[in-house]
Amino acid sequence: MKLVIIAGPTAAGKTATALSVAGDFDAEIVNADSMQVYRGLDIGTAKPTSAERKEIPHHLLDVVEPDEEYHAGRFQEDADAVVMEMQRRQKLPLVVGGTGLYIKSLLYGLCEMPPIPAEIRLRVQAELEEEGVESLHRQLERLDPPVAARLASRDRARIVRALEVYRAAGRSISSFQEQHRFSQPKYSFLYLYLACERTKLYRRIADRVQQMLDRGFLDEVRGLLDRGFSPELKSLQSIGYRQLIRHLAGELSLDEAVELIVRDTRRYAKRQETWFSKVPGIKIVRENERGRIPQLIESFLQSQDCHCRR
Repeated sequence: MKLVIIAGPTAAGKTATALSVAGDFDAEIVNADSMQVYRGLDIGTAKPTSAERKEIPHHLLDVVEPDEEYHAGRFQEDADAVVMEMQRRQKLPLVVGGTGLYIKSLLYGLCEMPPIPAEIRLRVQAELEEEGVESLHRQLERLDPPVAARLASRDRARIVRALEVYRAAGRSISSFQEQHRFSQPKYSFLYLYLACERTKLYRRIADRVQQMLDRGFLDEVRGLLDRGFSPELKSLQSIGYRQLIRHLAGELSLDEAVELIVRDTRRYAKRQETWFSKVPGIKIVRENERGRIPQLIESFLQSQDCHCRR
């Protein structure tokens, strides 16, 4: 089974690129963005529009409510099922998104982690509530520097998970991931990374944030809170949502919130670049090379190679 991956940092143009090539290869798009799985988080996650979804079938959008749990393990199961069903219909899966862990889980599966005793879960949760997520991140910096370096200091779910694993196993979560990284892929794949010059990418991020606000991003956030969703939910602690929630709570002016959204999105894009730079088999496609993408896909589909090497 062959599949094509289009990855890259936020605002790099993944959606537009995927739509432009999908029709040529009878492809359907499989979402690999960890925030676009949530219903109601549309504008702030740059979710494909209804018109774009009518043009090309999309999968794994709007999978769960904002207060439901969704993680890489569940994505792996859902994406495997979608890919297998597409294979039955002889459609090319086009996996599109910027969540590197989701893509990795689809290609290689997830490494086996130790069971977490209930008392450890309760203790870490109590520390989170009493000391805050930044304190837990500082703990992680001492215990597992590689993981702490790639996690945002407010990434509650992943910070908690890393601390739970360390306390349960006496070794870092990164050591388990290191053991797993040489697994054989489950699929034959072409892994394309849409690179973008840093200054231009940062300008696009600022422009896109303003476009989101013009489209009603603030009303979207207000509507989610009016429906009773807690601002502490993982989904609503994502970039953009948490800053506008603070604005609606009177903690920030709108200008201050926008400034923080742009800053944090740029930092996230930089972390994405770091992640994807270490992915084996990835092919970097710069902006002036994107016209070659159909040729790259055609060559891949005609080849017998396991996956594309740099």
